[in-house]
Amino acid sequence: MSSQPDVDKNLAEIDRILTKHAIKTDKDEAHLVVLPECCLFFGGRDQQQLQLAELLCDMSPGSMQSALAALATKHQCYLLAGSIPTHSVEPGAESGAKAKRFSASSLLFSPSGELIADYQKLHLFDVNVDDNTKSYQESLYTQPGGKVTCVDIDGITIGLAICYDLRFPELFRAMRQQGAQVICLPSAFTQVTGEAHWQPLLQARAIENQVYMVAAAQQGVHANGRETYGHAMVVDPWGDCRVIDSETQLSGLVSIRYDQQLIKRVRASIPVNDHNRFTLHFN
Repeated sequence: MSSQPDVDKNLAEIDRILTKHAIKTDKDEAHLVVLPECCLFFGGRDQQQLQLAELLCDMSPGSMQSALAALATKHQCYLLAGSIPTHSVEPGAESGAKAKRFSASSLLFSPSGELIADYQKLHLFDVNVDDNTKSYQESLYTQPGGKVTCVDIDGITIGLAICYDLRFPELFRAMRQQGAQVICLPSAFTQVTGEAHWQPLLQARAIENQVYMVAAAQQGVHANGRETYGHAMVVDPWGDCRVIDSETQLSGLVSIRYDQQLIKRVRASIPVNDHNRFTLHFN
């Protein structure tokens, strides 16, 4: 997906993609759709995201969250909004004080439109990259999260992470220890870092934790000149990839059927979780 700095246009594009790629299978099967990071607003200024930020669980008419819930209901899927800006409470801030930073929140909606899980991005992208943006300082306007999030969907444990989190394997190990079988990673990797590291990092996280990695991605040159890599993909627990061809399309959908037996076979043949001699303590 190539999101714009326009919420309504992005909502319409998501609706178009889901309508075009409607999955005609057993109605009793659960379908999970993962959108990229900054799915409803990308390519503008960070100050604009701060102005757009909503209270978590704000389902009032006209809110981004109510619109996403409506899409989940319309298309009868579990819909993971890669990230939208939500209000964060600064440590020590007075009650009611205007937030100076927002949280990058990944929100999971059920087919009935209920918000069933949320995750706030833990690791913020404060780096220098050899591209036309040069310096990224996500922490100027984004408050880091403070929790690991896993949620159950029809007996499958889903872990949530966002973009730069991919470079911190401890988070993914923590989700595996909480029972994760699938980990979703909405992202907006830069063209430079994506071309070098995107696929190998996703394969590493999938292989070392023996999980499915479901990685949605922003793609293309955006309104502010930032260029993202795309190549959304699903990596299975053995490391095999299914990738969208970002050279020929700016938006689309890559899909795979979850195979519980594959996870069981991989984990039984190479029981790394049983052999692991390190214990993680998240803080």
